[in-house]
Amino acid sequence: MPRATSRAGATALLLHGDERFLVDEKARATLDEWGKELVSDFGLDTLEGAGLAAARLQDAVLQAPFLDPYRVVFARMVPANRAESLTTAVAEIPPTTRLLLTVAGRISGTNKLAKAISAAGGQVEEMQHLKGRALGEWASKRAVERHGLTPAMAAQVVRVSPPDLSIIDSELTKLAAYKASGAKLAPEVVAELLAGGREDEIFRLTDNLLPHPTAQALDIARNLTRGGMQPTSVAYRMARHIALVLEVKARQERGESLQQVQEDMSEHRFVVQKAFDAAQQANPDRLEQALKQIRDYEWEVKSGQVDAELGLDVLLTRL
Repeated sequence: MPRATSRAGATALLLHGDERFLVDEKARATLDEWGKELVSDFGLDTLEGAGLAAARLQDAVLQAPFLDPYRVVFARMVPANRAESLTTAVAEIPPTTRLLLTVAGRISGTNKLAKAISAAGGQVEEMQHLKGRALGEWASKRAVERHGLTPAMAAQVVRVSPPDLSIIDSELTKLAAYKASGAKLAPEVVAELLAGGREDEIFRLTDNLLPHPTAQALDIARNLTRGGMQPTSVAYRMARHIALVLEVKARQERGESLQQVQEDMSEHRFVVQKAFDAAQQANPDRLEQALKQIRDYEWEVKSGQVDAELGLDVLLTRL
């Protein structure tokens, strides 16, 4: 769960951690709260963290408000390995500036930027990765408080969904919308609604993935992330598909027929057939290389070296 260190009268908030969904959500809530008293479009200055220079951030922080009672400066998704380079920009934060910084990944408690924010009277919050019991408790609370659902429904969602908060919340939203229509959410109905999640879009993505990603694959991946799916989850599904094609390719090379492969594998027969078709034209070495590139991308995101969404775009152009 979020872990915070702060001093009273915070005019700055630094959000970081491995749970990007919570970072983004807290950032949106903070901007909504701070934006209530703004009266013009000049009151909010949003800066992209990738490539952001300390001098540019400092200029934004020190700039006086024009028509508004204060300025809100939002530095979005600063790469974790570049966070300390912005330390000098927050040495002085005027009372007429409210500063929000989000970091792509986790930074340590000894990080110079985190220390500078605290020294300026600001707040530093880490959004820790949720798993196991903590994930179940978050989903249960979310289901009850945000969506008007029961803890049992939340538990069912967690059981059938990847451990991705954006996907879990999307599934809870789907169930809440069904309930709001006046229909009864019986257990069998819930199971049917949850079956597959966004499989139709995932199928379209994987159909356009091999032997090389098409322009449509890039569009589909972007639509998935804009719809709330974490970029790393999209990459994970891509890796699963490529790994499946690689396994089917090995079976083809052993002389196994489509029917044999379908009978031996646990995946749905249609999924295996799609993989079988893709494997016929696939090169095993290229598939192995693609899996390595996806693993490298996931590591770079987790270590804060690249922005998750931009990194996914680059990954698709390289596969």
